[in-house]
Amino acid sequence: MTDLKKVPVTVVTGFLGSGKTTLIRHLIETTEGRRLAVIVNEFGDVGVDGEILKSCAIPDCPAENIVELANGCICCTVADDFIPTIEALMALDPLPDHILIETSGLALPKPLLKAFDWPAIRSRVTVDGVIALADAEAVAAGRFAPNVAAVDAERLADDSIDHETPLSEVFEDQISCADIILLTKPDLAGSEGVAKAKEIIAAEAPRPLPVIEVAEGVVDPRVILGLEAAAEDDLEARPSHHDTPHDHDHEDFESIVVNIPELVEPAQLVRAIEGLANDHNILRVKGYASVAGKPMRLLVQAVGARVRHQYDRPWKSDEARQGRLVVIAEHDDIRRDVIEAALATQPTPAE
Repeated sequence: MTDLKKVPVTVVTGFLGSGKTTLIRHLIETTEGRRLAVIVNEFGDVGVDGEILKSCAIPDCPAENIVELANGCICCTVADDFIPTIEALMALDPLPDHILIETSGLALPKPLLKAFDWPAIRSRVTVDGVIALADAEAVAAGRFAPNVAAVDAERLADDSIDHETPLSEVFEDQISCADIILLTKPDLAGSEGVAKAKEIIAAEAPRPLPVIEVAEGVVDPRVILGLEAAAEDDLEARPSHHDTPHDHDHEDFESIVVNIPELVEPAQLVRAIEGLANDHNILRVKGYASVAGKPMRLLVQAVGARVRHQYDRPWKSDEARQGRLVVIAEHDDIRRDVIEAALATQPTPAE
């Protein structure tokens, strides 16, 4: 007899650098017998997040169950990428017990939820829930808008005009679509920052939402999986700035890939990224670097001027020790010549 039970799908959304990959890695490692499949939607063509997740694959979530989509925002490439990918995962044997989707930091979740109404997949999968991650420190500081004070002042001056920036709209749409909010990096925000972030989220949420503080992606899977929200049938309760017929325009953002020279030490790259964030409004940097004399590859992930790095694995014998970074910013702030010059000013190692 055919099993008519739908496979649950959890959509993990959140602003740039909020900790989505860290959360999914934790879920992979704490499956407790649940067969997982993962779809990772990268912004840019260096598959950082997908490779991080594949590196921690386990029997219940093997590498072949982890699929990367890097051809554009998943909510804008439904027919070309998303539907075929879901169909491919549903053809796996054994069938996944649960599918996790990590959207890009710039994705709007509601168009993705609408895709679950497509006849090809509606009878086979359901959106178990939407989990929105919010960086407590960034939210408290208003970093989803370039100048929150100026925006608020302009809005007060003319109530008939919406002066919200694209970043604030992305943040608000992600909150509006969520079933649970995970407030990440609370240690960096401090108690006052966490309280302020919760106030901002409560003000933006269209309905009361549970907000859970999470450090390093550690949360009991029972809290966020198995919600049975059927979000695809609950779209009216999830308002969006983009509910009008206009398309979700990703021309507000741009990403470039930059090759970087070998480093003498990681601090060189940290200083360069901090300078780009402070002087040129770079939002996100992620990728790899080679450090002279080190057999391990350096994984680099930055949100604004906050840079994190760690050695993630040895360089493979058949790969070039070439550093590559994806740099993301709003369209007007991407200047390849400036970015490449800043990242190329690392002093090269002595011969």
